[in-house]
Amino acid sequence: MAIAAAAFASGVTLRGVWPRKAGADLPPPEEVAPDPLRPLRDLLELLPEPLLLLDRAASTRHAAMRPISMRPISMRHANLAARESFGDILAALLRHPALADAAARVQGEAVVTTIVKMDVPVRRVLRASLKALPAAYPGLLVVSLSDHTQQAAMARMREDFIANASHELRTPLASLIGFIDTLIGPAADDPPAQRRFLAIMQTQAARMRRLIDSLMNLSRIELSEHERPRGHFALGRVAAHVAGEFEPLVRTRRIALDVDLAEDLPMLQGDGDQVAQIVQNLLDNALKHARSRIVLSAHPASGTAWPAAPGVVLTVADDGPGIAAHHLPRLTERFYRAEDGNTGRTGSGLGLAIVKHIVGRHAGRLLIESSVGEGSLFSVWLPCAGVTKLT
Repeated sequence: MAIAAAAFASGVTLRGVWPRKAGADLPPPEEVAPDPLRPLRDLLELLPEPLLLLDRAASTRHAAMRPISMRPISMRHANLAARESFGDILAALLRHPALADAAARVQGEAVVTTIVKMDVPVRRVLRASLKALPAAYPGLLVVSLSDHTQQAAMARMREDFIANASHELRTPLASLIGFIDTLIGPAADDPPAQRRFLAIMQTQAARMRRLIDSLMNLSRIELSEHERPRGHFALGRVAAHVAGEFEPLVRTRRIALDVDLAEDLPMLQGDGDQVAQIVQNLLDNALKHARSRIVLSAHPASGTAWPAAPGVVLTVADDGPGIAAHHLPRLTERFYRAEDGNTGRTGSGLGLAIVKHIVGRHAGRLLIESSVGEGSLFSVWLPCAGVTKLT
């Protein structure tokens, strides 16, 4: 009591010290300060739709003196559906200018709807509908969230096909048409020329098929990129299987494939088939440029280049001509190919784009290191099973 009296005399409030009569029992905090929003939170928890309870007049110093559009927004509650669907981006969502602008425009009984586009950690498009609660809850808004990421990805896919894929398909298609016209006309009675032209046509048709397959694969990955996979897999087993499939091909090219996979790697959370595609695309990319050696390795993550969360690093290194520094930031763009006098144009330009999106879906990290004349190193960090937050 002496401490409490001294504190009150000096103007300092001690949390948990309450004025009371001598001999009276200290009431529990919930009885002293009941939560007026508890019934509202309980109601939101029962609803299946993702809902947020926001306070656009947060209790910060001088907040009441600011215009509504400049007042901070705080989240008073996110129901179970919102936590399950958007738990990893709720903090970023609160800071998004589109949501703050919509909150400032809510007046009376009106419902304000806005589209929130987010690019980190993966691209997502959300539709938010905001409505003010009755006057009994001043400053509080209810926000209904719906995910429009797939619809936006499909629209972007159609635009990309028209802008990029049609251009990429035009060259092999023109070759096929030209050779068909030649076979029907001047080469109709020339069997040696027919065999030569048919072999070229087969190559061009295979190129078109690979391009279409890669486009369809990339589109499927983008449609589900915002959904974290729930399965588990052993990276060592996946990498060893893919390396075994590459053995005949590297032997034909007279290139050595060294495999260094640490024993007892931890289980990872994700889609084993998609991670196998990461390994396959990186090995295929290395095979196009390696002079004599490719190294595939997987080890527990260490060092400052990676998040502090537990994870595993998969690396693919080659001793090829290397990549100029100005190409590195754009290597994961679709249809982008680093050209120089030695390698020319190789591949469809989609392999590394597919790797980037699969890594993004698994909440991983991709690092590309290369210097001209010194080969290239592609590293993928993937989190261990159970990791929910990266630091």
